[in-house]
Amino acid sequence: MEQDLTTGSITGKLLLFAIPLMVGNVLQQFYNIVDTWIVGKYIGSDALAAVGSAYTLMTFLTSVILGLCMGSSAYFAMQYGRNCIEPLKKGIFLSFSVIGILALAMTGIVLWQVDNIIQILRVPTEITDISRDYLVIIFFGILATFLYNYYANLLRAVGNSVVPLVFLAVAVILNIVLDFYFVVSLAWGVKGAALATVISQYVSAVGLYLFYYAGFPKLKMEREYMVWDLSILKDIFRLSGLTCLQQSVMNFGILMVQGLVNSFGSVVMAAFSVAVKIDTIAYMPVQDYGNAFSTFVAQNYGAGKPERIKKGIKSSILVVFVFCIIISSIVCVFAPQLMNIFVKDKQDVTLVGVYYLRIEAAFYFGIGLLFMLYGFYRGINRPAISLVLTICSLGTRVLLAYVLSGIPTIGVKGIWVAIPIGWALADIVGVVYYMRSMRRQRNTCFCMDNHV
Repeated sequence: MEQDLTTGSITGKLLLFAIPLMVGNVLQQFYNIVDTWIVGKYIGSDALAAVGSAYTLMTFLTSVILGLCMGSSAYFAMQYGRNCIEPLKKGIFLSFSVIGILALAMTGIVLWQVDNIIQILRVPTEITDISRDYLVIIFFGILATFLYNYYANLLRAVGNSVVPLVFLAVAVILNIVLDFYFVVSLAWGVKGAALATVISQYVSAVGLYLFYYAGFPKLKMEREYMVWDLSILKDIFRLSGLTCLQQSVMNFGILMVQGLVNSFGSVVMAAFSVAVKIDTIAYMPVQDYGNAFSTFVAQNYGAGKPERIKKGIKSSILVVFVFCIIISSIVCVFAPQLMNIFVKDKQDVTLVGVYYLRIEAAFYFGIGLLFMLYGFYRGINRPAISLVLTICSLGTRVLLAYVLSGIPTIGVKGIWVAIPIGWALADIVGVVYYMRSMRRQRNTCFCMDNHV
């Protein structure tokens, strides 16, 4: 089902479109969450630390692909809003070809350099071998990540957020079953956890592609549209290139923080591994709402409806604020119980994780607003502003993390405190830029250029 976001109820349609995105991304986190729970319960804290470190690395590597897919989705949504089918189909062929080649190349490079990557991550010697075992298998899932996210973003661009959710749910169930079978029944250790994740990813990716091919003939890459139109390619990668850079900068900063966390030993590594996943799931719905908001903005931007975008901004801020208040309260109150779901008889790990969670949860609205700003600027064809906000947020976070954690009386707590400070600074920059744009232009909140 395709959904036109340029007409009808704004809040109702946005929520209807966003809810499958929210559920889907929460499910996607279970790929690694299930690994974390089973590894922590059935293998041990060293394996848990290894899986956590690999999670951060994979998030960084796949951020390049995810950024390109998200940026391409903005282009697709704009063309869909304009009802321009020919450039839409040409764009599908061009973006799929380029991003697919990149995914294949990335897979080969990381498999070749896996030992050097482990050294860069400052992985403790005692878990080097199991980290390598996990990474070598999990790297084969990069291509599956590309296939699933490409077609998921394509379908979301035309208003269909349900079909990607269905295939993701199937993959998550399969992942859980295979995790228990490989790790618990066959005792394959971290190799089994990685293999379960990769198999599930490919099932999801191939299934979504086959459904798209059979169910959406209007969007097929027909031969007549398989041409290298450089003007369209330029338009796509002006959007997706900057979005890719934004995602890469964001996750590179997180990767640098992971290296700093690793220097504090396996207890802090294990606590961070668990807490960051709880944290990510907690604010994932507002991240997905920001992505849904971006599609809403892009479709209305393409259709030339700035007033509808203004109304969408007001209703979306209220939705995000209410959600963040609720989820912040839940995480702060139940942080110990959430940590204990994943950590067995490790009180020192639990205490470190609880401290992290309560600091971050108190400021979830900061990151909720930031995701909205990312989506807004991407949707109005200004992804460079999103990149600037990311640099503000992550630059502040990394710099403060290294400075504060180096003070003996603060230590690892400085890493946790630096995160919401980075969110706040980026929010201020994004809102100030928006307000200045409003003052410069009386009738619209953005410049209605039509480059794309």
